[in-house]
Amino acid sequence: MDQAMSVLKAIRDNDVQEVDFRFTDLHGKLHHMTYDASMVDLNIFLDGIMFDGSSFAGWQAINTSDMTLMPDPMTGQMDPFSSMSTLTIKCDIVEPTTRQPYNRDPRGIAKKAEAYLRSTGIADTVYVGAEAEFFVFDDVKFSVDPYNTSFKLDSSELPINGDKSCEGGNLGHRIQTMAGYSPTPPLDSGHDMRSKMLASIKFMGVTVERHHHEVAPAQHELGTKFNTLLRSADAMQIYKYCVHNVAKSYGKTATFMPKPVVGENGSGMHVHQSLWKSSEPLFAGNMYAGLSQECLWYIGGIIKHAKALNAFTNPSTNSYKRLVPGYEAPVLLAYSARNRSASCRIPFGSKPEAKRVEVRFPDSTANPYLAFAAILMAGLDGILNKIDPGQAIDKDLYELPQCEKEKVPAVCGSLNEALDSLHTDREFLKAGGVFDDDFIDSYIKVKMDEITRLEKIPHPLEFQMYYSV
Repeated sequence: MDQAMSVLKAIRDNDVQEVDFRFTDLHGKLHHMTYDASMVDLNIFLDGIMFDGSSFAGWQAINTSDMTLMPDPMTGQMDPFSSMSTLTIKCDIVEPTTRQPYNRDPRGIAKKAEAYLRSTGIADTVYVGAEAEFFVFDDVKFSVDPYNTSFKLDSSELPINGDKSCEGGNLGHRIQTMAGYSPTPPLDSGHDMRSKMLASIKFMGVTVERHHHEVAPAQHELGTKFNTLLRSADAMQIYKYCVHNVAKSYGKTATFMPKPVVGENGSGMHVHQSLWKSSEPLFAGNMYAGLSQECLWYIGGIIKHAKALNAFTNPSTNSYKRLVPGYEAPVLLAYSARNRSASCRIPFGSKPEAKRVEVRFPDSTANPYLAFAAILMAGLDGILNKIDPGQAIDKDLYELPQCEKEKVPAVCGSLNEALDSLHTDREFLKAGGVFDDDFIDSYIKVKMDEITRLEKIPHPLEFQMYYSV
């Protein structure tokens, strides 16, 4: 309890007024419960905080709704956005009667994945670095009313505003379709906002690296440094929280939807992973691209289980509007050095410690705890079963002739296919009790409900195609 005592001392020494206890639901959405600082003592860290688990999809039934949040004192960080001096603390979830970790808690699953890695003896640490892209708009309107189903997006950067009448004049700096990668201001109108986002993420304890404009108009990316699996998932929750709140402070709105705009590149979340043992990198060797045999087997496991992984790495119906050919989306399941068209890319690195695998098909609708853990489990299955990934493909996969393309496996084409794949290919996730059937079945049910809801709503495009038939 030394760390808990340090947190309590920091609350007193820094005149903290409120403590915000945060946890992540099955979807990856961050939630919180705020306590006056005078109510926070050692008992909260020992006994936890009761909450209603039936209020969250895929968790408890109403007759067993009581659940317990257990604060992790290692995660205490000041909040840069609250008007009151507020300390934030991430929580795990436990069963109140047994005090055991809740099997449907995403953060708990990430912890179990790290423990399973150590139990295999293959490695003691997995490092994860995630690159999440997002859009920032000035105005967003949408409606799902029965007689008004529509959405409308606007941003000063969009090429559609080239002839718009603006107060003070239209200055003409617009990013054209698929032409927004890394321009300087004034084309890049989000530079100062991204700097503020990065500073806020740093303030909350995450090591930051860079930021830049992405390919689509109004699309952006921030860079943070890799960390262990659990800490990287924690950092992704901080990343998204800061992006949303800084955008709001600028009078704008941010979204991590994979494909909000047709005809433009979508937003991905590229996930870098590497295994280490006794402070030595396991992915460096003398095989293809300077990789080890273990790394190639790790890639083999990811490719073999990719369709089941899609249920966690691409968990929204919108995910599969991004995973289509032609928009830099890694649709084909192949690996290659430095090749951004491959789903598993080997980034260039001159030193052994830089050797890693970049899995390019995930997106930021993923729950980071579940996605990072699932990818690790697939890779470990590859090593344990010596799964051959086949030959690397160094060609531009987007331009492969159709006869060659048909020989390369692809990611799922829909969330429905991903859930079917997860249902039939789940054993690798259950190794070491990391995931279990109860959680997987609950997850599939929640996601199937999303599919059913979408399928019942008429789409505006259907009016264009069928209204006058």
